[in-house]
Amino acid sequence: MTSAQTSPHSFPAPLGFLKGHGTENDFVIVPDADNDVDLPPALVARLCDRRAGIGGDGVLHVVRSAAHPDARHLADEAEWFMDYRNADGSVAEMCGNGVRVFARYLEHAGHVTAGEVAVATRGGVKRVHLDKDGSVTVRMGRAVLPEDGVTVTVDGRSWPARNVNMGNPHAVAFVEDLAHAGTLYDEPPYEPAAVYPDGVNIEFVADRGPRHVAMRVHERGAAETRSCGTGACAVAVATARRDGADPAVSGVPVTYTVDVLGGTLVITEHPDGEIEMTGPAVIVGEGTVDPSWLTDHA
Repeated sequence: MTSAQTSPHSFPAPLGFLKGHGTENDFVIVPDADNDVDLPPALVARLCDRRAGIGGDGVLHVVRSAAHPDARHLADEAEWFMDYRNADGSVAEMCGNGVRVFARYLEHAGHVTAGEVAVATRGGVKRVHLDKDGSVTVRMGRAVLPEDGVTVTVDGRSWPARNVNMGNPHAVAFVEDLAHAGTLYDEPPYEPAAVYPDGVNIEFVADRGPRHVAMRVHERGAAETRSCGTGACAVAVATARRDGADPAVSGVPVTYTVDVLGGTLVITEHPDGEIEMTGPAVIVGEGTVDPSWLTDHA
């Protein structure tokens, strides 16, 4: 908060924002290097409202790591922190598409140039490569595969779902037809619920060809989205294990093409467990939010 702000929800000037997307997983970007802007859940939800606000699957709050209490311990590794919020205002550990768009914004704003960029997240520091051809590759870290899974049910059909953690939790279910996932307006029920005490992202996956799958996803806090980067990574790992492929055992990287509603992502798992995700990231435009709108909806 700056001294000019008279209350946690008052804004002395228009709030600057940008809009960006990665395979149509779209975000409101709020540049705030010194962490001066208060973003309570209700305001985040209003910004992400597709009819009454700007519209987005989440908010990318751009803060210097040293200025944010959740990231100060990472400041020596990464100058910039992605303070990510889901569309309902809740805080999330990571967002794979969001990291790509975040890095694209840093390039757009002149904070970095093409090449390697480190981005701090609540899921750790992510290494990003901004390619000159416009694609962005993120080193997403290693997947954790807990033994306890769940059963997901939609419209009377049930499937076992593989538990995969990519810094945030995922349940991956293989289906014959993606239409079997239903509308995905609401979170599909799963049992036992205790496996995911803080909720879960649920992916439904159908085969498209050799090492090629398609997915739909219900993202925790955002309903169905056009894409989910961590979800695509979880899907690639779960599919590889289903297919009997494990780079840690074979010593050979494995790559899957994952079609999402908004495009295509390419996921590679290396023998050391590191997962790389490559896909597009686009800045659509920028503007300001009127202070009276912010005050009216505080």
